[in-house]
Amino acid sequence: MPEGDALHRAARLLQPLVGQRVEVETPHPRAAVKQIAERLDGRLLESVEAVGKNLLLRFEGGLVLRSHLRMSGRWRLERRGTARRGKPWLVLRGTQLEGVLWNGPVLELRRDSAVRRRLGPDVLEQPPRLDDMVGALRGERSERQVGDALLDQWLVAGIGTVWRAEALWAARISPWRPLGDLSDEELRAVLEEAAAKMRASLDGGRSPRQAYGRAGRACRRCGTPIRSWLQGDDARLVYWCPQCQPGPEPSAGPSK
Repeated sequence: MPEGDALHRAARLLQPLVGQRVEVETPHPRAAVKQIAERLDGRLLESVEAVGKNLLLRFEGGLVLRSHLRMSGRWRLERRGTARRGKPWLVLRGTQLEGVLWNGPVLELRRDSAVRRRLGPDVLEQPPRLDDMVGALRGERSERQVGDALLDQWLVAGIGTVWRAEALWAARISPWRPLGDLSDEELRAVLEEAAAKMRASLDGGRSPRQAYGRAGRACRRCGTPIRSWLQGDDARLVYWCPQCQPGPEPSAGPSK
């Protein structure tokens, strides 16, 4: 699933359309029924920004189009009139360029204030609001496991399974530790790692994965085999080193 850094790249990509009155089309029938084109066509696109895993496109009149890419969605910027196969979900046509959304099933048109209320602090803000994030995590049930809580976009926006695994590994914290067992300093360390790694990825840096996707392979730090297990109500795979990240054993069922 695209994570916060991928959405920030998409926001950068679409900046040339900002400040233009755009023609709006929804060729895909599942998008057409939302009547987004009828409400946005010809409006000024005032801004495009990423907040967590969401792309927020603000139009004149206080309307905000929220785009979530789920597993396979992607944005492209193309020359106006580019021939294409298939039916994209959304086309934003400027004077010379077009923003095209493929396979992005979550499109939601709301008022700005309603969108903002639903999302936690973005881990990729400059600078990240670490105190607010720690405070949000502290407001959760003390027995909730940290690996599960980090994916909750109402608490911290932008972290997904990849950067959860990498940040926890770097901070030497087990995903199975309950929030009540962690100090503010430990929570802050995880969030700082996530913010730094995602910012580096956004700016073009590439580094080998230390935990994510490496189940059964040797930990690069201590040589212990990396483990994986399903966590949370959504049964998302989490990766960790049981030696470097000591903590309770995972339970058989969801943890949330």
